[in-house]
Amino acid sequence: MPMHADELTVVHHDDTVSRFTDVTYMLSREGLRVVTAGGEIRAFAGHDVLTIHTRLAHEPLAA
Repeated sequence: MPMHADELTVVHHDDTVSRFTDVTYMLSREGLRVVTAGGEIRAFAGHDVLTIHTRLAHEPLAA
């Protein structure tokens, strides 16, 4: 099931970092698949991804 992130940071095993905004992504044993808001598809092999960090922008709660 695809998930959404307002910001997605991918830390690779060689310590490089890839950053994306407004994406849909799927993380599995095979790797990470990222689809940007512009329709660009990026795929990272599972052995290349050390960790990912996501952030969602939430609307303020009603008082």
